[in-house]
Amino acid sequence: MLEQIKATTDYIKAKTNASPKIGIILGTGLGGLVKEIEAEHVLPYESIPNFPISTVEGHSGKLIFGKLGGKNVVAMQGRFHYYEGYDMKQCTFPVRVMKYLGIEKLFVSNASGGVNPSFEIGDLMILNDHVNLFPTNPLIGKNYPELGPRFPDMSEPYDHAMIAAAQAIAMKHNIKTQVGSYAGVSGPCLETPAEYRYIRNIGADAVGMSTVPEVIVARHMNIPCFAISIITDMGVEGRIVKVTHEDVQRVAEVAEPKMTLLMKELIQSL
Repeated sequence: MLEQIKATTDYIKAKTNASPKIGIILGTGLGGLVKEIEAEHVLPYESIPNFPISTVEGHSGKLIFGKLGGKNVVAMQGRFHYYEGYDMKQCTFPVRVMKYLGIEKLFVSNASGGVNPSFEIGDLMILNDHVNLFPTNPLIGKNYPELGPRFPDMSEPYDHAMIAAAQAIAMKHNIKTQVGSYAGVSGPCLETPAEYRYIRNIGADAVGMSTVPEVIVARHMNIPCFAISIITDMGVEGRIVKVTHEDVQRVAEVAEPKMTLLMKELIQSL
């Protein structure tokens, strides 16, 4: 794995000469943040050695280098999911590469289902914790000390200082935000009513099919993380309706400008 990480990093550096300090992963229907990036280089995933390729609608599959809020960033417009058939190391490989490119902080966005009855569709939820309900973990297998410790601490998966700063920015702009815990599941099925109840009972406020593996790998490499969910549907008894991927995309796109403003100003403040 180390050889692949280094080979991919060398290829990207040769193509871009970029030195990003911030990494960004954009989820379903949330690729519009890239319009705010002063792009200097754009690499399609299929052109990057060892990179998987996005197969999901709403994930365009480009690695974008440029400036956002005055900071050098690299943004993944489209991510990789376990349900696409990739293994966990493939899903999280870009996070490893971003670390080798020089990132010091990771920002992650996603669309998720709300299981907290106080939430509303379209709410932004800032993650302060997560529950890993995937059937595996990206750190299973040989550990490379160059990447991180065998048994990484996960007592602060999401950076407390960035959470507080994001809340202050949201308050300044009168943007409603929730703070809560995210349950990561394999998908691709949306949850049954019983599964929603279970997820709520074990302490989660929202549920989705990404983010957790990427954050585990980032924290393994000691990268502080900030993550935000757009609540696109509700998994609360009496409020559960049939939902399609297109419905999720539509809600995400409507709420995206608020998330974009919050993320841009947070990055600018660092």
